[in-house]
Amino acid sequence: MSSVSPIQIPSRLPLLLTHEGVLLPGSTMRTSVDSARNLQLVRSRLLKGTSLQSTILGVIPNTPDPASDAQDLPPLHRIGTAALAVQVVGSNWPKPHYTLLITGLCRFQIVQVVKEKPYPVAEVEQLDRLEEFPNTCKTREELGELSEQFYKYAVQLVEMLDMSVPAVAKLRRLLDSLPREALPDILTSIIRTSNKEKLQILDAVSLEERFKMTIPLLVRQIEGLKLLQKTRKHKQDDDKRVIAIRPMRRITHVPGALADEDEDEDNDDIVMLEKKIRTSSMPEQAHKVCVKEIKRLKKMPQSMPEYALTRNYLELMVELPWNKSTTDRLDIRAARVLLDNDHYAMEKLKKRVLEYLAVRQLKNNLKGPILCFVGPPGVGKTSVGRSVAKTLGREFHRIALGGVCDQSDIRGHRRTYVGSMPGRIINGLKTVGVNNPVFLLDEVDKLGKSLQGDPAAALLEVLDPEQNHNFTDHYLNVAFDLSQVLFIATANTTATIPPALLDRMEIIQVPGYTQEEKIEIAHRHLIPKQLEQHGLTPQQIQIPQVTTLDIITRYTREAGVRSLDRKLGAICRAVAVKVAEGQHREAKLDRPDVAEGEGCKEHTLEDGKSDPVSDTTDLALPPEMPILIDFHALKDILGPPMYEMEVSERLSQPGVAIGLAWTPLGGEIMFVEASRMDGEGQLTLTGQLGNVMKESAHLAISWLRSNAKKYHLTNEKEKTGLIFLHQNLFSFLKASGSFDLLENTDIHLHFPAGAVTKDGPSAGVTIATCLASLFSGRLVRSDVAMTGEITLRGLVLPVGGIKDKVLAAHRAGLKRVIIPQRNEKDLEEIPANVRQDLSFITASCLDEVLNAAFDGGFTVKTRPGLLNSKL
Repeated sequence: MSSVSPIQIPSRLPLLLTHEGVLLPGSTMRTSVDSARNLQLVRSRLLKGTSLQSTILGVIPNTPDPASDAQDLPPLHRIGTAALAVQVVGSNWPKPHYTLLITGLCRFQIVQVVKEKPYPVAEVEQLDRLEEFPNTCKTREELGELSEQFYKYAVQLVEMLDMSVPAVAKLRRLLDSLPREALPDILTSIIRTSNKEKLQILDAVSLEERFKMTIPLLVRQIEGLKLLQKTRKHKQDDDKRVIAIRPMRRITHVPGALADEDEDEDNDDIVMLEKKIRTSSMPEQAHKVCVKEIKRLKKMPQSMPEYALTRNYLELMVELPWNKSTTDRLDIRAARVLLDNDHYAMEKLKKRVLEYLAVRQLKNNLKGPILCFVGPPGVGKTSVGRSVAKTLGREFHRIALGGVCDQSDIRGHRRTYVGSMPGRIINGLKTVGVNNPVFLLDEVDKLGKSLQGDPAAALLEVLDPEQNHNFTDHYLNVAFDLSQVLFIATANTTATIPPALLDRMEIIQVPGYTQEEKIEIAHRHLIPKQLEQHGLTPQQIQIPQVTTLDIITRYTREAGVRSLDRKLGAICRAVAVKVAEGQHREAKLDRPDVAEGEGCKEHTLEDGKSDPVSDTTDLALPPEMPILIDFHALKDILGPPMYEMEVSERLSQPGVAIGLAWTPLGGEIMFVEASRMDGEGQLTLTGQLGNVMKESAHLAISWLRSNAKKYHLTNEKEKTGLIFLHQNLFSFLKASGSFDLLENTDIHLHFPAGAVTKDGPSAGVTIATCLASLFSGRLVRSDVAMTGEITLRGLVLPVGGIKDKVLAAHRAGLKRVIIPQRNEKDLEEIPANVRQDLSFITASCLDEVLNAAFDGGFTVKTRPGLLNSKL
């Protein structure tokens, strides 16, 4: 046998004072450190130390650490355990502390405390040997009969436990591989013992004494296990007796015993699940997966975490509507009536739904279309989807996609994750219970993207008619047919939708409403809804169409009707207060004692002042019904008008023009203002402009500079001077500046609403008109708005959003709209009443734009040459 040199711990150790547990050699313990000296020990020794020796601590049990450094050290326990710090975890809640994972090495005895601050350090004497003991027969014989008796009890204890548990099997192997002198400490830390008993084992320096103290603890644990097993055996015998009696019931009971047995089986969840799987109409592939999972579930103990996951999975599989569907209502005439009753205008949407119904009548197995309604907020995209489901007689389910940034929301989580669940598509099918519902994917343009994947990419399979018949959710891991689902997506803009996803959908534009349409919607839908919500009747309140028009033009400015609905709600609340107060006053006036009392009070007051009494009496009467809402009532309820027709006021000086802009919220009018001052020829642009709009401004000023002589545009204000001619006559002539518009001149272009970001090429004609007005000194017509992209040669190119822009001009009360000539085809989409109220000018070049924007045109004028005086 080769000699092995013993391993020595450092002669000086920092001391970690603990009060809760006892660390024995060979065992591992977690301890919390939150006192002053222990915190300083961790920070100075463990966190900053770089050597292995710095991780060795002396753990002193049964010794509380003082709360502050000012207090003296308490008496230290004589025997401690040298430990190796394996892990340090820090936290600041609820107060700064560290959690240490420490492993005991050997016993030591404190010889002398060297220092107490900032943490205690002591000279120690090692009591146990730290070397690899050879596992030989000779060594076992030296340990004697005591160690053999201890080993026998330890094996008996371990074999009474469940050997299928990995930790128990590992402990059984350790009993044979570890040296016998290490076993008392290890087993004492494993079995149920108190801190006082562990402290006695720690103080037992002699190995023989340690064996003698540990054997009674093992015997006590064995007796406890025997008692527990005996109790469990009685319970199992009772269960077997109940099971053995059950077959007797089948023989001795009346014929209804078979139903009782079925009822007993139904109480068993696994039996019920298996029965549902057998009777379900799921496809063959899904059925195979369920049969395989139910076999695994039967073999699993209920305590395993995977048991609940597998059971939830099987319950979802049997609840999914694999072949369950609703019958479509294909009466086109009834569908047209229902859509017209629910929604005013929206002819494109209604036409598309009726087309689907017509084709559905001719072909039964038609795949569900994938529509995308694009339009500003408040125009009824979501409510139309609900009406489509109502028209078809299908179930409706809405999925809000705004802000979703995890692809697992669409495809689901894999079952390997804790807390996994199916995606929103499969959850929606489980909710509605049929496989042909109407799914509304709301706000598909507001999908996010993160490290968890791109949900827009996950939707590619869902919204592809050639792929969604075989949609595979990560949670299900089997294919589900989505081809019969009618998907309707809604969006405010297509700019943020990925091109691949946009290509899979049929885009249907839903423009904003005109004023006439809003009036009809208010009186058909909004006002009756608000009256019902506020408990009012048409006999109590009347809102004429003129009042509705005032609300639309003066208190709201939107493409939809949400703000209009809120204003009508505010009016109904104000009227509800008046009606409630009137009923209260009527109740008071009906009471004779109150009426007499009030009459006496009035007679008393009439003696002093007669006029105020009559006024007060009039105010006390209930309001006359119905309450008519006119302009004065609007001002009292809603306050002063929020929007005024400020077009003519803002066009009262040169250098201002009106443009038309498109936003996701609908069309808007946009003012462009320009001014000039002495400078170095710089162009300043303000108003949160994008790069494209900045380039349009540079294009406009370049075109005007190149055509300045043609239109006689100068960089100075026109001056009037007296020039003496050789005919001795005085005449007023206009002295002009330079035709170089930027010579010694700075130009500032501003787009109001500076907090709103603006971009796009359609402001080019507006900027050119604004600068032409600035340099010519002429006013732009106050009833003209324009849109169009320009080129360096002065051509006007087509732009998008013509319908929304024209509706915005109509809302603002403008009379003339200048659009590119190539956009003339877009005027067919504009309602006829709007086309009648507006005059459209189509322009192919900037010359035509300027002629239409100024009164009398902007034609080229020949100016008489100046006479040079030689006086």
